[in-house]
Amino acid sequence: MSMNRPVATALAATLCLLTAACGASASDDKASDSTAGAAASKTGYPVTLDNCGQKQTFEKAPSRVVVMNGASVAEVSTLLALGLGDRIVANQQGYGRSEVPGRAAAIKKLPTGDVKLNEAYDIPREAMLGLRPDLVLSVTTYGFDEKNGFATRDQLKEVGANSYVSPQGCDDDPSEMTVADSYRLLRDMGKIFHVGDKAEELIAASQKHIAAVSEKVKGGKKPAVMVLFSNMSMGGNDFSSVVANGIVNDILTKAGGTNAFSNTTKGTFADLSKEKVAATDVDAVVVIAYNDPNPAAYARKLLKEFPQWPAARKNAYVTLSDSMYLGPSNDLAVERIAKLLHPAAF
Repeated sequence: MSMNRPVATALAATLCLLTAACGASASDDKASDSTAGAAASKTGYPVTLDNCGQKQTFEKAPSRVVVMNGASVAEVSTLLALGLGDRIVANQQGYGRSEVPGRAAAIKKLPTGDVKLNEAYDIPREAMLGLRPDLVLSVTTYGFDEKNGFATRDQLKEVGANSYVSPQGCDDDPSEMTVADSYRLLRDMGKIFHVGDKAEELIAASQKHIAAVSEKVKGGKKPAVMVLFSNMSMGGNDFSSVVANGIVNDILTKAGGTNAFSNTTKGTFADLSKEKVAATDVDAVVVIAYNDPNPAAYARKLLKEFPQWPAARKNAYVTLSDSMYLGPSNDLAVERIAKLLHPAAF
């Protein structure tokens, strides 16, 4: 007996409903898995990252990103470098300056979420949850510490938001940070937002630039450099914002220099007396500006205060900002410092 296709289909459906005997076959399962795998391959999702001991799974690219302050611009600069500024619904980072043309202005234009900040100049728990983020970026785990009034990573997960702590921020100790950590941040954001090709392009360009600069200064004398933040106090001594360890040392090495105060502490910052600073030979000074409109004035004042330094006799200083710390522009700092330390090589 012949049967037209619609009737046959209806009958098959009726038999399935009556007998519950129409489970998918093994071949159907394989086909379904294959289809799902192909879809995942095409979209790049899901993506899972192990971040500070927590697995964060992204089913799609985040569209409501909150960037916490943390006295950094690493995260917001990385997102902008990757062309992801339109994903940011609230940004609290900003130095007011940048070695990248237009970046400081671009950061200033980003939305802040119009939230009332806490005493740490960052986003408290209730305000954070009210922003309805799907990704929150923090420099260190401090930004997710409940004791400080912040939303925890678990609380964010409960409202559907992933969280990310930047490289070397898991134990809140950036003293071991290197330029490789800046590349890791780029790669991680590339994976999360499915712009890995762009991230690798930026990394390759930075590596090529640094390699070319390092080659020019290779084998030469390694001047001793003082790196410090301008007009900033972090301790009890006269010079408490001297950077002794961390990514700055990797940048100095690549630029053909050394940190004059790296042996004064194992931590990131050295809290130094004026006597200790005066007794150290400093060949050049790098002043990092954090919301300082005139870091050059600070540098000149510093050199005048210590006329015995070789740096003072040569007026050897450079002012930098975001390129000296975690972020996508470390190659610019390497070049600027190398030109200061080894002008004849350029």
